[in-house]
Amino acid sequence: MRPLHDRQGRTYPYLRLSLTDLCNFNCNYCLPDGCEDHRHRQALSVAEIKRLVTAFSAVGVEKIRLTGGEPTLRSDFNDIVSTIKSIPGIQKVAMTTNGYKMDQRVESWLAAGVDQINVSIDSLDPRAFETITGHDRLQEVLTGIDKAFANGLSAIKVNAVLMKGVNDIQLGAFLEWIRHQPITMRFIELMQTGDNGRFFNQFHVPGRQIRDQLLAQGWVRMTRKKDAGPAYEYCHPDYQGRIGLITPYSKDFCKDCNRLRVSSQGHLQLCLFSESGHDLRRLLQDDSQQDELIREIRSVLRLKVDGHFLDQGYTGGTQNLAQIGG
Repeated sequence: MRPLHDRQGRTYPYLRLSLTDLCNFNCNYCLPDGCEDHRHRQALSVAEIKRLVTAFSAVGVEKIRLTGGEPTLRSDFNDIVSTIKSIPGIQKVAMTTNGYKMDQRVESWLAAGVDQINVSIDSLDPRAFETITGHDRLQEVLTGIDKAFANGLSAIKVNAVLMKGVNDIQLGAFLEWIRHQPITMRFIELMQTGDNGRFFNQFHVPGRQIRDQLLAQGWVRMTRKKDAGPAYEYCHPDYQGRIGLITPYSKDFCKDCNRLRVSSQGHLQLCLFSESGHDLRRLLQDDSQQDELIREIRSVLRLKVDGHFLDQGYTGGTQNLAQIGG
């Protein structure tokens, strides 16, 4: 079948699939009061996920990223990974995690078939990490990263949400950390959602400030791969690791969009900041509906617009990033 493409000619080899809207961290930029409103028990089943990913694979999707909330809160997480990994056409299964119990669980994730891990570390200072996340778990996350490398993972991506006066001033510590490790340290601009307007106004810092510091220190921007996410990556001959910048408020950020999102309830969301999703779950109940499911995906994709309008203060239906995995 011909691959997915929208009216702007963009193609979509990459699907971000939320496994749950439940998260057990209460990060100050996302869920400062904890996860009070969720539908964890009504999330897609393994069978529904298999039908969904099979359909997307048939139209050219090669990479699946498992997100949340926190995806590893699913007791069947490893079953989901191995099921997706077995689907013809799927070349990479990635996951994004807050690192909860990563030191105990990462070996099982890799054994199930995870190819790539993104883990959130918003500060390398234990006290700041606890202040941001509500959990004193930095060491277990760092130990989990060490175990991932020891079990054969060749590289890891670490996500940090940029916050003014909190971690934007810690660039030197992050750089020193990746000097001799194959870690891509990705700085993500704080994004405004329906719930965090006041926090956004207080702590938002443009990603270009980090970019300018990197360029001044001899870092060079790399060519983006076909299935890569939204980050622009930078390399330096003196560092084994890399830096990634995700700057959704920059000009033309959406021009190269290559990813779609499906919520844990089976709604296809054309953008992180869409007003609402398009229900696919009704077509995931048995294998006979695959052709109709594919037609529905193609039809919905024709509705995708040029950009997210985030720079105009539009947040759509996204109240917090745990809803569908930023």
